[in-house]
Amino acid sequence: MSDHPPQDEADGRQRLLLVTGLAGAGRTTALHTLEDSGWETIDNLPIRFLDRLIGQTLPGDPGAPLAIGFDSRTRDFSPRRLVAKIAALSQRDDIAIETLFLDCSNEELERRYNETRRRHPQPGMPAADGIAAERELLDPVRRVADTVIVTTTFTSNDLQQAVRERYPIGPVPQMTVSVTSFGFARGMPPVADLVFDMRFLDNPHWVEGLREQTGRDRPVADHVRADPAFAGAFVRIRDLLLFLLPRYAAQGKPYVNVAFGCTGGRHRSVFMAEEIAKALRTAGFAPTLLHRNLDRQGSEAAVGAR
Repeated sequence: MSDHPPQDEADGRQRLLLVTGLAGAGRTTALHTLEDSGWETIDNLPIRFLDRLIGQTLPGDPGAPLAIGFDSRTRDFSPRRLVAKIAALSQRDDIAIETLFLDCSNEELERRYNETRRRHPQPGMPAADGIAAERELLDPVRRVADTVIVTTTFTSNDLQQAVRERYPIGPVPQMTVSVTSFGFARGMPPVADLVFDMRFLDNPHWVEGLREQTGRDRPVADHVRADPAFAGAFVRIRDLLLFLLPRYAAQGKPYVNVAFGCTGGRHRSVFMAEEIAKALRTAGFAPTLLHRNLDRQGSEAAVGAR
């Protein structure tokens, strides 16, 4: 991958990214990632339509960045014509153009085609021969590309992360963190990335005067905090989350749901969820707090990020 810097969106030019490469190397994944990041994306646009599409913005407003995908299956595709078009667009002062080429080893491409049982787009020949023919066809485009990403050893997530890092627009969206309390008696939450079982703590349910209260009430909070196991567990869970959450964010994970469970979902899990949410806010996160099994006026009680 080259170290060519991203184009500046603040210079008033329309940002244009041409995405091409070998069939099966990840062009579709790259375009979907760009779309999720805020780019306008078009795949398999006939090259003759390029001039009609780009540069159609208001003066002083470059519009959303535009990513256009091409490969050997695109109608009227011609490497010579595409290279000439790239050169011509590079001379325009209203467009900031880059070219991304996605490459992959012949052996890995052949494995992918065999695994998915898809036919290579080069008709009438074995996959290995089709891949070699396509590589030769696209070589002029690869040589003029600003960035080449070789996906031979990449997972889909690896490619998504590489594209996000290379082609950001605006501020990176903040990861959404949810902290949930729940009762195992009513089932596990359907969506939870990390689940912590609080049933090792002393249960306030069996203490006279605490059963009717919840983990948000001071007497219950004091009871749970007095358990000798609470302090050590809280510190370890807090530190684990502060270690993991930035790494989830770096991997582009948009949502993380941290769930705390106890038997009924009213005492121990509620108090731990409240304390962890406070700790995350202190560390700079903005968690949403949900107490699934706290019945208030016949409905679940949800508390937004504070």
